[in-house]
Amino acid sequence: MNDAASNQTSSMTAGLVLPIHVAGHGVLPGAAATSEGLVPLAKAPKAIITAIEITRHRLHFDPPFHASWDTKPRTFWDAAIVQVHTDLGVTGVGSGDMMLGFAGHEHLFVGQDALAIERHWRILNNISFHWGRCWPLDLALWDLAGKITRQPCWKLIGGLSNTIRAYASSGTLRGPEALADAAERYIAHGFGALKIRFHRGDWRADIKALETVRTRVGDRLELMVDCNQGWRMSWDAYAPWSLKDAIQVARELERLGVYWMEEPLHRGDRAGMRKLRESVDLRIAGGEMTRELYEFRDLIVEGCLDVLQPDAALVGGLTGLRRVALMAQEHNLVFTPHTWTNGMGVVANAHLAAGLCDAHFLEFPYDPPEWDVDRRDYMMTEPLRVSNDGHIVLSDSPGMGYDLATDRLASTRIA
Repeated sequence: MNDAASNQTSSMTAGLVLPIHVAGHGVLPGAAATSEGLVPLAKAPKAIITAIEITRHRLHFDPPFHASWDTKPRTFWDAAIVQVHTDLGVTGVGSGDMMLGFAGHEHLFVGQDALAIERHWRILNNISFHWGRCWPLDLALWDLAGKITRQPCWKLIGGLSNTIRAYASSGTLRGPEALADAAERYIAHGFGALKIRFHRGDWRADIKALETVRTRVGDRLELMVDCNQGWRMSWDAYAPWSLKDAIQVARELERLGVYWMEEPLHRGDRAGMRKLRESVDLRIAGGEMTRELYEFRDLIVEGCLDVLQPDAALVGGLTGLRRVALMAQEHNLVFTPHTWTNGMGVVANAHLAAGLCDAHFLEFPYDPPEWDVDRRDYMMTEPLRVSNDGHIVLSDSPGMGYDLATDRLASTRIA
């Protein structure tokens, strides 16, 4: 085509968009194609929320999962699935937390423009303050926005990249040699980094396990440590480390070349975190379940952390954590979400980290056989996996790119 013809075509198609196609829905209502396959932009459909559907599911499994942070072995895994329906027949889906406290608030969203995400975030922020964490709805709204605009969420959020390096996040406590054996298996799976859990009762036993891994793998794995001191399960009453404890442990971790030390103190001990960070050279990480965005502002301004780790399924959704990620970058800190919810939560955090951040790693919960993708991702038709070189690669599919495993969800549904 010559330049004149190209310019003529450009002028003819100015202000036009392609018809909106969504898998399983064809051309959306109100987006009928012309003979050229185009529709005027002014006639592009506006999606109105018609209903919010929440179902809850429980997958039973054996053997149990012995999570390092939980004194009770886990024999099942619950999930809440949030579906946001629209008058276009397009549905956004999210998961990752149990949506406790949301019942009765549906009317605050029904009848609203589906793409008014900032408005919806403000309402969810109010609900979070008064009732509970309902951030999977924000994830569902982003999935919906991607489907309506025919863009993957990573591109809508920032478009920086569709891939991010994963670190394997172990969840169980193993003896030193067994942990070193597991580290070898992670290397064989393509991972270049591994997070090891502490919580063996005496931190000296944790250090011994870490030493065995470092001796075995050398520099083939970047190692991080989660100290599990930031919070407790509802039934646990034992105290977190003191600052003196944390400094002793940190010096041992420095000796072993650990990349970051996660949750070394109670989540509210900002003064202790700042002193610890000033006392040692390794990075201090935290914030996975810090509830309020202003708390992240204070953690940043007061110099408490090197690595900020809020999980979008638990804290602020994608809409809120975009703010935290940008604050962190403006202060030259690392932002890399914690992701220990379920597969859909991991995917959502991957879209945020890949699309907006320059994070060196993203957490990939993976500790077979007790915690494999078949348990973590049972609500998805296809589990999220890493590539042979240890990366999460997101597709160009609209929205989050996942689909519900309807048969599995039907068989696991609970009242």
